[in-house]
Amino acid sequence: MSNKKVKVEAEDDEDRRMDTKSDSDDSSDEENEEAVEGDEGITVDFEGRNPIDPDLDGIKQMLGQLFVKAHIDLSEMASAIIGQNYVGSVLKQSYNDDEEDDDEDMDMDDPCQVVFGVTTVINLRNKQDLNSIRQLQKMIFEKAEKYATELVLQQFREALESGNKTTGLLINERFINIPAAVSVPMCENLLNEMERARSKGMPYSFDYYLMFVKYYQQAASGDKPAEVIYSNDEEEYFIKESLASFDYSVQKETTTALAGQWQKKDEELQPFRKVLLIEASKLPGIITTIKNLVSSAANK
Repeated sequence: MSNKKVKVEAEDDEDRRMDTKSDSDDSSDEENEEAVEGDEGITVDFEGRNPIDPDLDGIKQMLGQLFVKAHIDLSEMASAIIGQNYVGSVLKQSYNDDEEDDDEDMDMDDPCQVVFGVTTVINLRNKQDLNSIRQLQKMIFEKAEKYATELVLQQFREALESGNKTTGLLINERFINIPAAVSVPMCENLLNEMERARSKGMPYSFDYYLMFVKYYQQAASGDKPAEVIYSNDEEEYFIKESLASFDYSVQKETTTALAGQWQKKDEELQPFRKVLLIEASKLPGIITTIKNLVSSAANK
């Protein structure tokens, strides 16, 4: 995989967050551009690299942020991501390619070895033999039966249980305050790698993508509508193009984990997950939209 390097503005303190607030699905183009613009920060070079064995704990940490305290074997899922390292990337701070890259000599305290994010896809039909995939699907239907409408539940069953469709788990996860700009080369690279894999007969042809989105919501108060803040700004545009979705709260699971991440005035923000079902044909257009919005914001 060729490295995808991009300079981004990384937030230099936790009091700054990108302005991705949505009161409804009907936002103007100007609001869309603001959603991916971000605040001033320090310039850091990141790049996507093939997942390798020393990345296991870092990938597991990313999955833990997404599937907080879920009964899923995240070590097994992280190993599966590394095992298919010809598709997908981990986000790392850039370093000189001439530097020694021997696994035995790696200093995992070096920021260049820290996994800041992961973007990949797992074929859920092809990986049904993994406990982690079965556990994930069990969790999805437990949540869907409780929180989804009957129609949405049927759509998820068709995508995941019918045997007629192939669905990929699309993972787009990173540390908080790393802006949306990094998602563009990561996602574009994923599309290219899936295309190369398909040309070699590998199982990366999908009907749907399954995706989990992290967001926080402040309850409506008086004339003030509910405020939504997405952890990964660009994922608002995945939501807009999704075929079906449902939401569930992770407040009980994340009460401790959230300590120190938000300002005191944000204590009333409630953490949620939105589970999306996206038609596979929509993914290239979603990525193009995000790319254009990021470019527009950067050129202001």
